[in-house]
Amino acid sequence: MSVRVLKQVRDTIERYHLLRTGETVVVGVSGGPDSLCLLHVLRQLSAELDLHLHVAHLHHRIRGEEADADAAFVAELAAEWGLPCTVEVRDVPRMAREKKLAVEEMARLVRYAFLAHLAHQIGARKIAVGHNADDQTETVLMHWLRGSGLAGLRGMLPRTPLRQFRLHLADPNLEIKDWNLELIRPLLEVPRADIEAYCTAHGLQPRFDRSNLDTTYYRNRLRHELLPILETYNPAIRQVIRRSARVIADDYDLLRANMLRAWRQVVRAEDEEAIVFDLARWRALPTSLQRATLREAIHRLRRSLRNINFVHVEDALLVARSKPAGSQATLPQGLMLTLGYDTFVVADADYVPPPDWPALTGPSLPLNIPGVTPLPGSPWRVEATVLARQELPAGWEDNADPWQAFLDFDAVGGELTLRQRRPGDRFCPLGLGGSQKLVGDFLINAKVPRAWRDLVPIVASPRHIVWLAGWRVDERARVTENTKRVLHLAFRRFGNE
Repeated sequence: MSVRVLKQVRDTIERYHLLRTGETVVVGVSGGPDSLCLLHVLRQLSAELDLHLHVAHLHHRIRGEEADADAAFVAELAAEWGLPCTVEVRDVPRMAREKKLAVEEMARLVRYAFLAHLAHQIGARKIAVGHNADDQTETVLMHWLRGSGLAGLRGMLPRTPLRQFRLHLADPNLEIKDWNLELIRPLLEVPRADIEAYCTAHGLQPRFDRSNLDTTYYRNRLRHELLPILETYNPAIRQVIRRSARVIADDYDLLRANMLRAWRQVVRAEDEEAIVFDLARWRALPTSLQRATLREAIHRLRRSLRNINFVHVEDALLVARSKPAGSQATLPQGLMLTLGYDTFVVADADYVPPPDWPALTGPSLPLNIPGVTPLPGSPWRVEATVLARQELPAGWEDNADPWQAFLDFDAVGGELTLRQRRPGDRFCPLGLGGSQKLVGDFLINAKVPRAWRDLVPIVASPRHIVWLAGWRVDERARVTENTKRVLHLAFRRFGNE
């Protein structure tokens, strides 16, 4: 068994290029069988790989005197084996309350932040942890039950850049994006039973963590309750899940390569606050890539996809695919998707993206009819043309462009003004049989974000509003069978003739 574990770890290191000769490695050691086995194996391999090991242990202040004994055990063991050791203490329960995170999640982030900081201090680029094959099975199953995408169904990877973790939640001052640190898992393909047998064979006496038996923890319930039930259906279920994860990981790599190519085509702008997508190009993507680019936007803005489930992405997918401008989809972790006409934005919920349509920010403008009226300080202009009824283009009734309108010229007249909305503005939206509606109420019902409502351009005659541009023509301005002359108004960007 001892030889088999050593060979498996050596093969994993070689297959996934986890370590290079002469490297310094921080080894996270809790004192349990996994980390104790990991440290012993790496110590055996240190001569042939010229490894420089540094033991690291974090006291989480969760388990009282038992945790004190764990810390002392690790420090004494490191001294006995002649290895440098760093032991530190963090009040994880208090930090979890402050950040409103589960204790398990907070402990994970705090532990990785501690390991990252230590590695940076001593000049190490690799941090080894003791996750094993059974941990992998449990992780994949846990992600599947929570509704994860392919990224989660890959499970844990043999090597993962630390910058992918949300370590700022554990330490706001920790900035690791330029540190080039990797978390490696040399035991990831070694079953727990083999690890325990290895410890026995080498006379290792690991510490026992009683919390691993507490089924109030989600992972422990999977381990002690669900997996034994699944094994009654298929005794090899653990291996089946791990094989599936390996296949999904390869498929994910292919999808991600395609996603990154698509990303360059559909993203117009990106910074730490917001990501702006080209709506038409995004809608032309296959559904798989639409989902993948949405998840990537969440990941880039929040550094994680944890707790992002299927429903979150599907709701956003529906809005971006088919809803009108101004519609929004709530995403987790304080993010919001906001739909414009030509773009949509993923950003903080309180972020106000500039509209991608002809926002009116200045004073009222008389329209040149016929003629062209530029919007000051904007790449937009209004083109006005007067047509005979018989000159209307084919399909004008099914006007698909919200920024053009066909109006009865004799009904609206030639003295039209482009202006912003005013208090008490009312109009008769086409299709409501002449019923009046407050412009403000109409925009609210149309889900136009509050910050955009005063920017919507209104075309008005001396008597009434004739067109709430981008949204609805007034009933009194509509083209009828008795219309003789038609006023065609169209907002156009300069250079988009």
